[in-house]
Amino acid sequence: MIRIEKIMAKLQTDFVGREILCFEKLSSTNATAKEQAQEGAREGTTIIAETQTEGKGRLNRRWFSPKGGIWLSVILRPRITVENAAKMTLTTSLAVANTIRKLYGLRAQVKWPNDVQIDNKKVSGVLAASRLKGRVVDYVIVGIGINANFALSSLPSDLQTTATTLKEVLKTDVDVEELVSVLLKEFEDCYKRFIENEFEDLLLQWRSMASFLGKKVEIVSLKERLCGVAVDVDRNGELIIGLEDGNNRNIVSGDVIVIED
Repeated sequence: MIRIEKIMAKLQTDFVGREILCFEKLSSTNATAKEQAQEGAREGTTIIAETQTEGKGRLNRRWFSPKGGIWLSVILRPRITVENAAKMTLTTSLAVANTIRKLYGLRAQVKWPNDVQIDNKKVSGVLAASRLKGRVVDYVIVGIGINANFALSSLPSDLQTTATTLKEVLKTDVDVEELVSVLLKEFEDCYKRFIENEFEDLLLQWRSMASFLGKKVEIVSLKERLCGVAVDVDRNGELIIGLEDGNNRNIVSGDVIVIED
C-alpha cells in the first residue's frame, strides 16, 4: 500500500492533501471524491487508490489503472463561475508536467486538453468535474492519473504504442510517496494562482510546454473531424485551429492528433 505517513512527512502544502483517504481498490477515485464532497469534505481532501476498476477518462472512456500507478482525486471548492471551471484541466496538467520535470529532469509536455506526455507518449491524464449551484461552482473534483511504476505490458496492446510510464522512461521505479507529495504541492501552488486570477500567466507557461502548437493536426470530436494548424489556446481554454480556407476555428472539446510531415 502507498504509505500515507510517508506522504505526510514530505508534504509542504497548506491544505491540499492535509486529509488523505487511501484505498487498495476503488471503482473510481473521482466517484469516491464526489461522495465525500457531497458529505461536506473540506477543500483539499485527497482520495488515492492503488487500483481503479472503473476509472474514467474524457468522454467516459475507460482509464486503465493497474497497480503501480498514481490514481488520485482532489476536492476543491473555488468561488468561480462555470465558465472558469473548465480552466482547471489546463491548470492541473501544468502542475503534473512541472512535477515530472522537477523530480526527474524529463521534458514533460502538455497536449490539449488534458494530457501530459513524454516523448510524445501519454504518461498522465487529468479529468475535472464540477457541481454547480446556479452558475456558481459548488465543488470541483480533479482526477489525476500518472503511469508510474508498472510495465507497458500492463496496458492493453492498443495503448502500448501511444502511452508510456515513468518506469519505462527512467528504467527504474520511482518513489511514489515523494511523487504524490511533490505533485500535491505543485498542484496547490498552481491552484492558488488560478483562484488569484493569474490564469493567463499559467496559460503562458502551459503554452511553453505544448509541443503540438504550430503543427498540423486533426481534431476528432463526437460531431466531426477537421484538419488544420494548432494556432493557440485562448484565455478560455479553447483550442484555436487555423483552417485551410484561412479562417480560424475555436474548438471546445475533441482529441488532437498531430499529423507528422
